[in-house]
Amino acid sequence: MAGLSCKMSCDHIFKYVIIGDRGVGKSCLALQFTDNIFQAAHKITVGMEFDKRTINVGSKTIKLHIWDMSSDETFRYIAKLYYSWAACLLLVYDVTRRETFTHVSTWLKENREHASANVTVVLIGNKCDLSDRRLVTYEEGQQFAIEHELLFIETSAKTAENVDKAFVGTSAIVLKNVEDGRLELF
Repeated sequence: MAGLSCKMSCDHIFKYVIIGDRGVGKSCLALQFTDNIFQAAHKITVGMEFDKRTINVGSKTIKLHIWDMSSDETFRYIAKLYYSWAACLLLVYDVTRRETFTHVSTWLKENREHASANVTVVLIGNKCDLSDRRLVTYEEGQQFAIEHELLFIETSAKTAENVDKAFVGTSAIVLKNVEDGRLELF
């Protein structure tokens, strides 16, 4: 069994870390995935928030521990500690705010300095439901992901579009990496 002890309730525990600029919808993505709720007015994350959800991937039961990290510079040192032993990193930007996409390079560099070389990294363009306000094209996100060997998906925490895919779909990749011995957890 990889990861923390599941005490017979699951086969694995995967640590997911969500990072990105303030206001890109990190907490909303986590809340939509764990509770099927969208809150338009969400408090700013101070430090970190934690949630979890148990899913099935094939015949395996996987418990996802989801760490939603604050983008505040004051708490960035904490985020760096949580990169270690992460199974998946969700790097989120807002498709309606170009500067959040521009900052993705900095977030990725920080991750690569502190996380396992075999962590699954997913670039997520959030708020794709706001197509009339879009400033970052799908093709730009996809090209960045290709250049940096990342998975790429666009989501909407508001409509739940691709939210499960961002978590459940990546869990299948993480599970394969664990089973193939490319990723060691905890």
